[in-house]
Amino acid sequence: MEIKFGTDGWRGIIAREFTFDNLSLVAQATMDYLHEQGLAEQGLVVGYDRRFLSREFAERVAEVACGNGIRVVLTDRFAPTPAVSWAVHELKAGAGVMITASHNPPIYNGFKVKEAFGGSARPATTKVLEEMVAANVAAGRPVKVMPLRDALVSGRAELHDAMRGYVTQLARYVDLDLIRRAAIPVVVDPMYGAGCGLLPELLPGAVEIHGAENPGFGGQPPEPTEEHLAELAALVGSGRYRVGLALDGDADRIGAVDETGAFFSSHRIFTVLLRHLYERKGLRGGVVKTVSTTRMIDLLAKKFSLSLYETPIGFKHICELMLEHDILMGGEESGGLGVKGHIPERDGILMGLLLLEAMALSGKGLRQLLDETMAEIGSFYYRRLDCAIDNDAKERLIAGLRTGGIATIAGRPVAAENFRDGFKYIFDDGAWLLIRPSGTEPVLRLYSEANDPAVVDALLAAGREIAGV
Repeated sequence: MEIKFGTDGWRGIIAREFTFDNLSLVAQATMDYLHEQGLAEQGLVVGYDRRFLSREFAERVAEVACGNGIRVVLTDRFAPTPAVSWAVHELKAGAGVMITASHNPPIYNGFKVKEAFGGSARPATTKVLEEMVAANVAAGRPVKVMPLRDALVSGRAELHDAMRGYVTQLARYVDLDLIRRAAIPVVVDPMYGAGCGLLPELLPGAVEIHGAENPGFGGQPPEPTEEHLAELAALVGSGRYRVGLALDGDADRIGAVDETGAFFSSHRIFTVLLRHLYERKGLRGGVVKTVSTTRMIDLLAKKFSLSLYETPIGFKHICELMLEHDILMGGEESGGLGVKGHIPERDGILMGLLLLEAMALSGKGLRQLLDETMAEIGSFYYRRLDCAIDNDAKERLIAGLRTGGIATIAGRPVAAENFRDGFKYIFDDGAWLLIRPSGTEPVLRLYSEANDPAVVDALLAAGREIAGV
């Protein structure tokens, strides 16, 4: 099969595409790449989440690395992706591999590459990896393997507690004592994923739900979106808690529930945290957003006179800009947010702590903090629809939209188009509709934002009609 890297790594259905044989091919190409780039001597960090067979897949990657003469640091248990990324940075490793399919449904697993700077592999890197996999397969290149037991005995591989250094970094970045003293009633939903246990450990009194090991993730994708957080919202809505925090399957993305019991989207989180970093923590720098991210960030960056950059969807694009420029914060619609002074990586756990820090310093809830900003820049409503679509229909839709020619949508004249990633139609009042096929699933995503929820609904309905889904 052809190996393709999506928005963050290579993913596939377990036992169909994501097999030990295919994983070994990708791992071999990765080790070849490290040797070619002169990074092999720095070693490799390998981590994994709580998905089905993740530990065994990670061990296989470690065996291939050791078989290629590369020293491996393997996490001693499952760990969040940002903890593994931090370990790559802290240990000055040549690269890292994280076995996870992030927020994808339980039948998926995946292979994320982390470069030496501790962030997602850049597009140029994943392109080379794809080419090396294909070249190795065409040449019949064998996969080199050293059994893990032998590697551990010989010292070629070692087990590592990735959480220790990561927790130290979290404590450097946020004022944990301040948050603890504020004693904000908080409930955390790690969605059965790799972020379980950490926030209650850092914040005595925090309550956690869905922390048990469950590779089926309770029957739903471990993605912290509104439709998956009904229980968290109900708990906060009961009045027992002032805020709810949710993490995706590998804890690099965040979702939240505000003090009213309402879902607090990544757009709102981005907005509140950007203001917190600028006004309360006194940090400066540019701002990066993806094409599907709220206009609130545009307006807030303008208010603070901060440079604004827009990228295609995928944190790897944000990461590139964080490496090239002085960036205060970067984020995407899916809940992946990264900040200055950390690694160029999204980190759901750190973002959750920053939200609590903002609440502790201001004495206000998330909704109050957002309302303050909306009072200055206007109100915004946003919604995303995920629609099933087969690959043939997806390709036909893409081909049709590329020809352009859509003049009106839902009776509104199209003022501008943005085809940077997907097909975004922008209207005179700033409202917009984005039609974008997923890069990792047979899904079509429709996004819309406007200053009126009825307009959002109308645009999404029109988007479905255009797409025929």
